Amino acid sequence: MKDILERLDQRRHNAWLGGGQKRIDAQHARGKLTARERIALLLDRDSFEEFDTFVQHRCDDFGMADNKVPGDGVVTGWGTVNGRTVFVFAKDFTVFGGSLSETHAAKINKIQDMALKMRAPIIGLFDAGGARIQEGVAALGGYGEVFRRNVIASGVIPQISMIMGPCAGGDVYSPAMTDFIFMVKDTSYMFVTGPDVVKTVTNETVTSEELGGAKVHTTRSSVADGAWENDVEALLQLRRLIDFLPSNNTDGVPVWDSFDVADRVDTSLDTLVPDNPNKPYDMKELIHKTVDEGDFFEIQEAYARNIITGFARIEGRTVGIVANQPMVLAGVLDSDASRKAARFVRFCDSFEIPILTFVDVPGFLPGTAQEYGGLIKHGAKLLFAYGQATVPMITIITRKAFGGAYDVMASKHIGADINYAWPTAQIAVMGAKGAVEIIFRSDMNDPDQIAARTSEYEERFLSPFVAAERGYIDEVIMPHSTRRRIARALSMLATKQSERPWKKHDNIPL
Repeated sequence: MKDILERLDQRRHNAWLGGGQKRIDAQHARGKLTARERIALLLDRDSFEEFDTFVQHRCDDFGMADNKVPGDGVVTGWGTVNGRTVFVFAKDFTVFGGSLSETHAAKINKIQDMALKMRAPIIGLFDAGGARIQEGVAALGGYGEVFRRNVIASGVIPQISMIMGPCAGGDVYSPAMTDFIFMVKDTSYMFVTGPDVVKTVTNETVTSEELGGAKVHTTRSSVADGAWENDVEALLQLRRLIDFLPSNNTDGVPVWDSFDVADRVDTSLDTLVPDNPNKPYDMKELIHKTVDEGDFFEIQEAYARNIITGFARIEGRTVGIVANQPMVLAGVLDSDASRKAARFVRFCDSFEIPILTFVDVPGFLPGTAQEYGGLIKHGAKLLFAYGQATVPMITIITRKAFGGAYDVMASKHIGADINYAWPTAQIAVMGAKGAVEIIFRSDMNDPDQIAARTSEYEERFLSPFVAAERGYIDEVIMPHSTRRRIARALSMLATKQSERPWKKHDNIPL
């Protein structure tokens, strides 16, 4: 018996070495952790239970019969994050460059199936070069099996991808179908075709970082939702995100102890909005002063910064926040901001996360670039997402809510449950100056008449009370009471149920 146990220990030790100490040292030299080190950092101490440690590929072509490593380039299993079950797979770059084979894919499929059965989140840590060329179509078939399960699990359990090294070819499409993608700066990149292929086909000379690095995907393409400086910071932030997310689409949001009181008053909010309607202010200040302990996890912080999306808590329960940012483009809605917010709203609705919307929007961004780029359809994505949502929705208008953007930003008309406005709110088709120039064209040569008409329009329309008189605004509230109002509204809406006609699925304007 002792010999058997010793052989087991030796086999497990060999498997844990992956591609060997030399390749582990090379991984460390690049500033990267190994697959098992990453899992150990992500999960609670000693909580990881590994599956398929000894699985090996079955390929005999191109000398592969004599080149087999236990685990076959991916580490899979389950564990806990702050006591909550999660499933995880981590590509092992030290074994065949983390490339995907038929058995490698089968290991991931097993974890995907288990996560779906257990209704628990699944996390993929990517550090790989794509399909294993020696296996040909068997590897491609493996990708297809992974992709199909990504689709089935979508909207049922949270799926999160962390790109921690190369991620190319077929490997990029599984992350693209997950709910969130994060990257590590300087050491990770994503692209369908690498720099060499780009050079051959288009004659462009580009580096991996320029083609698909973290900066590209967090600021330009919007493929990634965030990026951090190194493996350690990335994994710790991932643990933080998981604490905000429900385990599945029926469990409801997690509840954590809060040291913040629900009726906390912050009088500084009474002076947050400047007297000059054209002067910006930082909407993040309002968010931090409203949510529990100022804790806000922002999603896509570096992309479309004219709108803010992210997770926070009120009375210990997760809420999704969407907010216009007056500091960037005056908080206007454009194509990028609309797509960013629509994607976030749909995630929240899929997982029964209440949505809190802070509105200060002067309208949609005009111009040929926006129109040619499909602003109409992109703006409709956000409108559709809000209109489709059945979770509790609370909207706070802090200042401007002009034109169609008023409707789109979770107005009462498209389904928001509670709509509050600050006394500084201005709800109208457009700003006073533009409106007066259109309505009173004949008076445009008389400065006194212009001033009088502008004042008249501001008094008549640029006020929250006009909307409140019609019931479009449920209450005009004092800014300092915002947190208390939100907390009470969320408590009241906790039992909300919304019936919709049966359909196979909707047809969002993609």
